[in-house]
Amino acid sequence: MDFNDIISSQQEINRLSNEVSRLESEVGHWKHIAKAQGTHSSDQSEICRLQNIIKELKQSLSQEIDDHQHEMSVLQNAHQQKLTEISRRHRGELSDYEERIEELENLLHQGGSGVTSADHSKVYKIQKSIQVLQTEKVESTKKIEELEDKIKDITKKLTSAENDRDILKQEQEQLNVEKRQIIEQCESLKLECSRLQTSAMRQSDTVMEASILPLSSSVEEVRRLQQALSDAENEIMRLNSLTQDKNLAEDNLKLKMHVQVLEKEKSLLSQEKEELQKTLSKLNSEYEVIKSTASKDMNLDSELYELRLNLEAKQQELNQSINEKEILMSELEELDKQNQEATEHVILIKDQLSKQQSEGDSIIRKLKQDLDDEKKRIHLLEDDKMNITKELDEQKEKLIHSELVLNDLHLTKQKLENQVEDLIDQLSKSQENNISLQKENLELKEHTRQNEEELSRVRNELTLNQDSNSKFKDDLLEEREAKIRSLKQNLIEVEQLNENLKEVSFELKMENEKLVLACENIRHQLEESIAYNKQISLEKSTIAETLQREKGQIEAELCQAEKKLLEESSKYKQTIEELSNARNLDTSALQLEHERLIKLTQEKNFEIAVLKTNIEQLETDHKETKEILSSSLEDQKQLAQLLNEKEMFIKKIKEKNSELQEELDKCSQALRKNETLRQALEEKDRNLGSMKEENNHLQEELERLREQQSRAMPVAEQRALDSTTELESEISQLNTIKDHLEEEIKHHQKIIEDQNQSKMQLLQSLQEQKKEIDEFKYQHEQMNITHSQLCLEKDEEIKNLHKTIEQIKAQLHEERQDIQTENSDIFQKTKVQSLNIENGSEKHDLSKAETEKLVKGLEERELQIKLLNEKNISLTKQIDQLSKDEVGKLTQIIQQKDSEIQALHARISSAAYTQDFVHLQQQVQAYTMEREQVFAVLNEKTRENSNLKTEYHKIMDIVAAKEAALTKLQDENKKLSARFENSGQDMFRETVQNLSRIIREKDIEIDALSQKCQTLLAVLQTSTPGNEVGSVNSNQFEELLQERDKLKQQVKKMEEWKQQVMTTVQNMQHESAQLQEELHQLQAQVLVDSDNNSKLQIDYTGLIQSYEQNETKLKNFGQELAHVQHSIGQLCNTKDLLLGKLDIMSPQLSSGSSLTSQSAESLRAGKSAGSSESSQLLQQEIEELRKSLQEKDSMIRTLQENNHRLSDSMATSSELERKEHKQTESELKQLKEKQDVLQNLLKEKDLLIKVKSDQLLSSNENFTNKVNENELLKQAVTNLKERTLILEMDISKLKGENEKIVEVSRGKETEYQALQETNMKFSMMLREKELECNSMKEKALAFEQLLKEKEQGKTGELNQLLNTVKSMQEKTVTFQQERDQVTLALKQKQMENSTLQNEVQHLRDKELRLNQELQRLRNHLLESEDSYTREALAAEDREVKLRKKVTALEEKLVSSSNAMENASHQANVQVESLQEQLNMVSKQRDETALQLSVSREQVKQYATSLANLQMVLEHFQQEEKAMYSAELEKQKQLITEWKKKAENLEGKVLSLQERLDEANAALDSASRLTEQLDLKEEQLEELKKQNELRQEMLDDAQKKLMDLVNSTEGKVDKTLMRNLFIGHFHTPKPKRHEVLRLMGSILGVKKEEMEQLFNDDHGGVTRWMTGWLGGGSKSVPNTPLRPNQQSVLNSSFSELFVKFLETESHPSIPPPKLSVHDMKPLDSPGRRKLDANVPLSFKDGAASRAGRRADVSPFLAPRSAAVPLIDPAGLGPGGPGHPLLKPISDVLPTFTPLPVSPDNSAGVVLKDLLKQ
Repeated sequence: MDFNDIISSQQEINRLSNEVSRLESEVGHWKHIAKAQGTHSSDQSEICRLQNIIKELKQSLSQEIDDHQHEMSVLQNAHQQKLTEISRRHRGELSDYEERIEELENLLHQGGSGVTSADHSKVYKIQKSIQVLQTEKVESTKKIEELEDKIKDITKKLTSAENDRDILKQEQEQLNVEKRQIIEQCESLKLECSRLQTSAMRQSDTVMEASILPLSSSVEEVRRLQQALSDAENEIMRLNSLTQDKNLAEDNLKLKMHVQVLEKEKSLLSQEKEELQKTLSKLNSEYEVIKSTASKDMNLDSELYELRLNLEAKQQELNQSINEKEILMSELEELDKQNQEATEHVILIKDQLSKQQSEGDSIIRKLKQDLDDEKKRIHLLEDDKMNITKELDEQKEKLIHSELVLNDLHLTKQKLENQVEDLIDQLSKSQENNISLQKENLELKEHTRQNEEELSRVRNELTLNQDSNSKFKDDLLEEREAKIRSLKQNLIEVEQLNENLKEVSFELKMENEKLVLACENIRHQLEESIAYNKQISLEKSTIAETLQREKGQIEAELCQAEKKLLEESSKYKQTIEELSNARNLDTSALQLEHERLIKLTQEKNFEIAVLKTNIEQLETDHKETKEILSSSLEDQKQLAQLLNEKEMFIKKIKEKNSELQEELDKCSQALRKNETLRQALEEKDRNLGSMKEENNHLQEELERLREQQSRAMPVAEQRALDSTTELESEISQLNTIKDHLEEEIKHHQKIIEDQNQSKMQLLQSLQEQKKEIDEFKYQHEQMNITHSQLCLEKDEEIKNLHKTIEQIKAQLHEERQDIQTENSDIFQKTKVQSLNIENGSEKHDLSKAETEKLVKGLEERELQIKLLNEKNISLTKQIDQLSKDEVGKLTQIIQQKDSEIQALHARISSAAYTQDFVHLQQQVQAYTMEREQVFAVLNEKTRENSNLKTEYHKIMDIVAAKEAALTKLQDENKKLSARFENSGQDMFRETVQNLSRIIREKDIEIDALSQKCQTLLAVLQTSTPGNEVGSVNSNQFEELLQERDKLKQQVKKMEEWKQQVMTTVQNMQHESAQLQEELHQLQAQVLVDSDNNSKLQIDYTGLIQSYEQNETKLKNFGQELAHVQHSIGQLCNTKDLLLGKLDIMSPQLSSGSSLTSQSAESLRAGKSAGSSESSQLLQQEIEELRKSLQEKDSMIRTLQENNHRLSDSMATSSELERKEHKQTESELKQLKEKQDVLQNLLKEKDLLIKVKSDQLLSSNENFTNKVNENELLKQAVTNLKERTLILEMDISKLKGENEKIVEVSRGKETEYQALQETNMKFSMMLREKELECNSMKEKALAFEQLLKEKEQGKTGELNQLLNTVKSMQEKTVTFQQERDQVTLALKQKQMENSTLQNEVQHLRDKELRLNQELQRLRNHLLESEDSYTREALAAEDREVKLRKKVTALEEKLVSSSNAMENASHQANVQVESLQEQLNMVSKQRDETALQLSVSREQVKQYATSLANLQMVLEHFQQEEKAMYSAELEKQKQLITEWKKKAENLEGKVLSLQERLDEANAALDSASRLTEQLDLKEEQLEELKKQNELRQEMLDDAQKKLMDLVNSTEGKVDKTLMRNLFIGHFHTPKPKRHEVLRLMGSILGVKKEEMEQLFNDDHGGVTRWMTGWLGGGSKSVPNTPLRPNQQSVLNSSFSELFVKFLETESHPSIPPPKLSVHDMKPLDSPGRRKLDANVPLSFKDGAASRAGRRADVSPFLAPRSAAVPLIDPAGLGPGGPGHPLLKPISDVLPTFTPLPVSPDNSAGVVLKDLLKQ
């Protein structure tokens, strides 16, 4: 069995190589995909997944290589054990031979006579046994060489597998390179994002600059805002109107999508159920086959199997112990790392855990409540499932009942043959009905034409009478309602007719099934009518399409009611036409097809109607909106200019929003890429840890191996070759100790595995609870839909069962055709074969089904992942909205500050000194820029935080979904396996029962046919008459022989077919084994998925750490925000101070500019309010915008009126005052501006200096923080460098150890070579010893011969010779022992060399891995150092910029101080002039106050008018809302009506489908019956042909008999005449006249003529006789006289005649026996009587057969004329006549001797004869 083990190992190696090639192809495929999609960010998840797959493949490869090495070692150990057993047996045989030789010597010592032949035989037997042992030794050496060759091949294959692993590593490196390229692309995208941000900031600066406009542009801005608000209101109204319509369509679509998804899921589950059931049946069949084969081979292989099991168990225990050690070491190292990391992060995590615990407790409570609710729902669902299973069982019972009914129909088939004529009459009637229906179709066509003409008239009337549309509509409605009623009545009548026709057609179906041959002609006619009907239906469909198009055009003009009526009429018309067409189809199949088409068209028409109604509703809504818009257009024309300006502003804002969204997307993509890179780095760190653990394990194993070698080497060197047996005993003891240790290790390993499993189960249970909660929420929404789908799925399952039954029946029909020609014994053999074939086909189907199931499972997973992605996108949108709300609040604050700053600028802008102001303004802008940058950074950080949260939730959802899918699949597999054990047995029983019924029916049919054949044969035998026995039997024999040959050929064919079936069954078994292997592979893939889940959990922990880091960053940013807010507060304080001073200095100017400033502030406040509340609901925005619009309209109108009035009054009254005012105002402005500017400059400079000092302090603090961070990073870098140095030291140590191992291996190789040389020497010595043994054998033979010669007195020489033989045998034994020891030592050395080679290869692989990790770490260090240097350089650049800004500000301060000194002198001079001007301005102020009071009264009036207008508008809006609500209710009612109609139609459709299924079943039964009828008819035709052949044979025989009778009627037998003629001359002369009388009677001469001849002269006779003899003397032969003839001459003629009769009655040659009984001539009365009784047909048959066989029959000998066939008297046996003239007896064909008594003389006998 060693060779079988090696062959199995080779097969496994081939399988592994195939898997490696498959994996390589998959790697290439994924590489191609990665190259094609390298630029996209979504491929990073695929790259990570591929890397995980590569790692798993590497692990599986390494495990398989280790397993193969263990198998090799086990095989070698087994081979060594077998060699030791053979050597022990050899030693035992040698000891037996020695004992025999001693016995021979004792016999020789006893005496000379002791040497006997028995002793010689014993010696000869010993020599033979020695030769046999030598041959066995040669064979064993050959086997050893073959095993060594196989071991070499296996090692080569292992090396090739390792090369494949290296190739996979190279591919992994390539993937890493591609990943780095992707990282570079990410960095480039980040740079582009930064550029886009700078550009966006510039655009915002430009917008801010544009907003700071003079006071004159404020009115235009107000107008633009009003236009934008009105435009927004219109858009919102339009969107609301559209969304109300769209929501319904969207709801419908969503419902449809949900229904489709649930149907797909249900179908997939049902398919999986069926496939699992098929797999169970296949496994059961295979298990039975295996049982049958195993029962035969158990006795032979039980012992070997037990030994193998023990070896495999030990191997598994070793492997498990090694794996446990590795796992424990890796877990210890991971725990150390986790402890280190925990100590670092405990301080940060404590605060977060307290918050998370409180949140988690609340979530857990909610989840528990949800779980309880969902469990209740699950119980309800399980009850529903139980009900469904019960319904399925009931349906199965119904199916069985239907099969029984079908069998009853088979029996009633024969009775229905008499009803053919009645059915033909009914078919003719149905044809007449067809013709009438065609006429009705033509009438309907005319009706449609009339309708079209009416439509054209309606169009014309519409064009003429559009004004009087309403009245016409009512008339049309009434007319259409009347038409519809009439059409409905017609429909009801048509349906009744249709039902009657269906009943008639059902009866016709049942009868047509048995009468297919009679209906062939009618079928041709029906096919022609079907083609004609199809043409008609096509024409009607084209007409209907044209009508629908025309109706569509009219529908645009007519109202909704008209459209509905027209559509209903068209639908009813189509249904009537289709029903009329359906009536034309007489046969059941055609009717069913037509009805199915009608149903489909009706469904489609109803769908079209629903869509049209939806379109009409949309059109009406559109019209109404158009009317509303047209009414509102007049009001909107006035505000068109304002709206256009606002639209431009909105477009700009939209562009900015789109740009910001693009930047957001890019930033989120970059963050995702960074996270994937972080995960990859963490995985690489884990791989480093695992590699370190493997390195430690290898070091320990190397130390152990060194110790073992150091122990084993001196022992091997010290002890001689004789002591190898002792070593073997010690090895056995060590093996026992090792077994005990392995058992202990296995026990510990089981405990560890149980603990790990418990941990994994707890984790899975947590994740499953999360998953179940999500799934139950989703299922709760779809529960109502699933109930409706279950019914449909049940129908589908029933259809599938029907299909399976039909397939089984089709297979049975095929088997029937093959079975009919066979006997009952062959039929019983083929039953089993057919069952085997069905099982094989089921297996083949199962293999496909399993692959399809797996593909569908993958597709379901993909769908689940898509759904999770959609959920994640929605969550990200919500988080973005929250972040937008926060940003909006901040922007509100900023806008308020901007508005305040702009107000200050507006107040200051009236001064003349603008240069310094512009200077300060630029500084303020620079500060605002910096502030906006800080806010942008804050927004980015908040977005990053939200993205991280969403991605964390995504990963958790994916993990939960995958685990839920796994648990679901496992549960379903268990349930289906439990179900299928019951259902599969029931199905098998049902199929066996059906087959047994079919077999019984076939047996009955065969018995009937055999009885028919027997009756036909009996008829043939009785029809032939008694005399025709001989001629027919030969022909029957020939026919029977031919039939037997044919049957033999058929039997041979059936045997060949049986062999083919057996081969196919074997092939199917092989395929099932392959499918089992594929199943195992798929299970391995499921395990890989579970590993991926554990890896995802590890990634989750990494995400938590990154989340904590992000929170620390957020805290830092919050501190920076606080600094910025502090600086803003200081700016606000300075602003307040400036405003106070300005109020003191310029009270007069404040009154003039207060209105404008208030308007600007109100506008800006409106802006800020609009921007802050943009994230709220649309309705609130609309209301606020309306209010602001109304206020602003009133303000604009009042301002315009005030402007007009002021301009008129000023133009008339103050032309003179303008000049004075201009001079005074210019002087006042100059002085005031100079004062304000100087004061503002001083205060602002002081504030700026303070702010800059604060900023410098904050920047210094930031710089110190950065320096501290850099120091920490440097420390981390140094730590990493130290780690790399430690790793390099470890690697150097490993290299040294590797070199030592290489040196040790070289020493081993030298020792191995020396051992090989010694082995060669020993082999030479063995050959020499064998030659010596041969020579000694020859000498022993010679001595035996000498012993034979010298038996006496030569015992001494014999003893010497025997002693020499003994010594030689002892030498041979010692040599054999030495040879065995040498072979054992060689094998041990080979084992050690192979293990050392494997270890060297492992060490080399680990060296390569460690070098790769070193390179990776170095690259990582370089990258981190580069990043830190870049950050340091950027910080230095920022410091330089800040210092430059400080110097510039100091320079500006110096220049401003100089300007202040100059301005102070001018201010003192101008103060006096300003006081004089103040008095003038106070007067003007009083005048403007009066004007203000007047204008305020006007404003109040305008406000009242506005309030009235608002009331009117609200009334209009309420009316519109009421209209919309009424229309919505109408639409809802319509929808409910349509839904009810759809439900009714669905019920009808279900009932029609049930009818269809019944009709299909009936059709199937009909088709089966027709096939059986065809078979029976073919059999009948064959039997008729056989009958015709038999009748032709009979006719031939009768003809031949007639010819024979006619030919033998007038002939006379030559022999009889010759004997009579010779007897005449032998008789004495007085008695010769008696002989002449006899001759006359034979020749037919009358008595009277004979008497006349005798009365004539006596010489007349002699003359006649002499003349007769004279003529023929030449021809007559001379008969020589016998010796007894002299006595005969004296006797009388009567005596001679009696003797003649006696001799004739005993011929020398026996006559042939004739087969035909009672052959009589045609003229005989007996024949005539028989002919009278026989019918005409048989007479003709006999005549024809007689005619045929006249020339052939060899049995018809020429009959003598003396014994005629005709009875001349006609009186029968009782009549008078000569005895020679009597017919031959019926019974005997030969002549019977007449008994003659000795008393009576010959004359008396003759007299008696003549009397008779």
